[in-house]
Amino acid sequence: MQKRNATVAVIGAGDYIGGEIAKKFASQGFTIFAGRRDGAKLEPLVKDIREAGGEIHSRSLDARKEDEIISFLGDADKHAPLEVCIFNIGANVNFPIVETTERVFRKVWEMACYSGFLAGREAARLMLPRGKGNIFFTGATASLRGGSGYAAFASAKFGLRAVAQATARELGPKNIHVAHLIIDSGVDTEWVRQRRIEALGPGALDNPDLLMPPSSVAESYWQLYQQPRSAWTFELEIRPFGEKW
Repeated sequence: MQKRNATVAVIGAGDYIGGEIAKKFASQGFTIFAGRRDGAKLEPLVKDIREAGGEIHSRSLDARKEDEIISFLGDADKHAPLEVCIFNIGANVNFPIVETTERVFRKVWEMACYSGFLAGREAARLMLPRGKGNIFFTGATASLRGGSGYAAFASAKFGLRAVAQATARELGPKNIHVAHLIIDSGVDTEWVRQRRIEALGPGALDNPDLLMPPSSVAESYWQLYQQPRSAWTFELEIRPFGEKW
């Protein structure tokens, strides 16, 4: 593995998508700065990356707090220039509209939209003086349409998409690649598997081609990173070939 003098920050480095993103970029020689709400849960990821010869720094991170985002990305950039910032916080909930409390709606917006704005802004502040960088945001089907029970989640994801698009229009001409990755399917996680079984019955998992492996999401982010600036993608939709859309 050839080490690079650059860091990749993963905000929302969970057990599935975020962890796979961190592993992918670490395998390509980048130093990883990984943050999630409960930093202790990052220990298995840290172990995996270090055993594979990679470098990773982890910490607890509440992405809704401006000072924590500033400190997290600032420390990454001090270690080595921040090359990629990936915002990967989900906050997926489903409640009937009359059961969606003010607290739920506000918290989901803070997690999935407001914190994305903070991450994008602070990454831009670090990248602009160098005139290069990459800021990527994880979206969902809810980024494009509001399904039944998803008023809180869809509104936050719609908002994040708008933040990403406005940022891309502003920063693209300044040589900073901003992209929004829409995952238009369920991702193969334990939580999604249980949700599908509850909704569709014991046969819900019979077709393995309907859930997206987290490693496939990581590969898509790697492909975005590798794009030449003469052909940048702003929005990339990915789904398994068996998914109806």
